[in-house]
Amino acid sequence: MAKAKKEGKLIGKISHYFSDIKVAVIKLSGVLVQKDEIRIIGGENTDFNQRVASMQIDHKEVKKAKKGDSVGLKVSEKVREGYKVYKS
Repeated sequence: MAKAKKEGKLIGKISHYFSDIKVAVIKLSGVLVQKDEIRIIGGENTDFNQRVASMQIDHKEVKKAKKGDSVGLKVSEKVREGYKVYKS
């Protein structure tokens, strides 16, 4: 049996997804910094890692976001509301 990968620290949840521009809005419950490695898990087949290349708050580029912020970032796969976001 394959050993399950460790999820890492839960840092937020997807609150919205714009499919036309492949941008997810994440409501943060922890700190997220540009270049962090995140993992998004949800549904039956969504489980992927990606590096935070850039993120925005209210359409302004930010390097760091804190608990309570809602950040927009480009994601490599389709996500849905409620999916969990972990920091590796």
